[in-house]
Amino acid sequence: MAVWDDLVGQAKVEEQLAAAARDADAFVTAHAAGEPAPEASKMTHAWLFTGPPGSGRATAARAFAAALQCVSPDRALGGAPGCGFCDGCHTTLVGTHADVEIVRTDLLSIGVKETRDLVRRAQLSPAGGRWQVIVLEDADRLTEGAGNVLLKAVEEPAPRTVWLLCAPSLEDVLPTIRSRCRHLTLRTPPVESVADMLVRRDGIEPETAYAAARATQGHIDRARRLATDERARARRSVVLKLPLRVGDVGGCLKAAQELVDAAAEDAKQVAEEVDVKETEELKAALGAAQGGRMPRGTAGAMKELEERQKRRRTRTQRDSLDLALTDLTGFYRDVLALQLRSRTALANTDVQDAIERIARDTTPERTLRRIEAVLSCREALDRNVAPLLAVEAMTMALRG
Repeated sequence: MAVWDDLVGQAKVEEQLAAAARDADAFVTAHAAGEPAPEASKMTHAWLFTGPPGSGRATAARAFAAALQCVSPDRALGGAPGCGFCDGCHTTLVGTHADVEIVRTDLLSIGVKETRDLVRRAQLSPAGGRWQVIVLEDADRLTEGAGNVLLKAVEEPAPRTVWLLCAPSLEDVLPTIRSRCRHLTLRTPPVESVADMLVRRDGIEPETAYAAARATQGHIDRARRLATDERARARRSVVLKLPLRVGDVGGCLKAAQELVDAAAEDAKQVAEEVDVKETEELKAALGAAQGGRMPRGTAGAMKELEERQKRRRTRTQRDSLDLALTDLTGFYRDVLALQLRSRTALANTDVQDAIERIARDTTPERTLRRIEAVLSCREALDRNVAPLLAVEAMTMALRG
């Protein structure tokens, strides 16, 4: 299985990355033999992967990192880097390669301190691999200060260091950084391709896989979660009933409260699974006795962990709300498709009766205003508006 097999519906991107990996391999091979490097090369030191959520930006970056570290003997016989089986490919894909740093955050942003640590690492020569690779999966979450720190490293890279940045769009990255990167755009994968991947890689029944891929409109991670997680299906079912519950002010406020409470419960469950383990591990690392008091001078470290956990709960709640709002947008998109007699296939066929009812009782103009209300709610949450206030304003607009 080649490293590119998890790239769903991205044939053009796969072709470009495979060509760059071949040129990178030729460069390292020539360098090791003391020969001059090839003149023309499709390889460069900084890449920017953009595309809509679920398109597989991080998957493409990790696959490329694996191809850069590929040590398969087949390469000497003309085989392409990225076999998927050698030690370089395997350790990169599972996240244990010494020369590949995969950075993802469960917080709201990536700060200057974390970025400086990455820049220092990027200056090192590869310890054992062929390249020093930094995969930054959430480049859009860099603060302005962190982006300026990263800019210097991208401007003056070490000879064998490669930066792989991932973001939803070009506008989410500082212009000075994106101008120094080779840009690759991923598209939303076709529903059929996502369904096939779920069947092939996860062993999901074809009917279930297709229903999940259609409901999420090609979002790979959400489709997998919907097909395998009963809680995710139940949560989505509740969200898709919301348009029928906002007929009066009381219904609007109750629906908003339930939506926010469900997101808070998701954050609480994640915290229960992770926070206790992190806290106990830190206490042990700081030398706390079993069930005893913490050593002097360690209060700062514990407080820093508590602040990090608090920020993570905030992001988890926002991510859960955003997922619900995405499902709600898909519902009204189906309503609009019916009202305009579009030939576009409905995504939410499991609630087709509700979609048809609202389509009959309203106009396309009202549906568009409702979609705008959902999008405005997402923007308000991005601006740190209190979740309950933002969701209440949305549900009232859905009623109007």
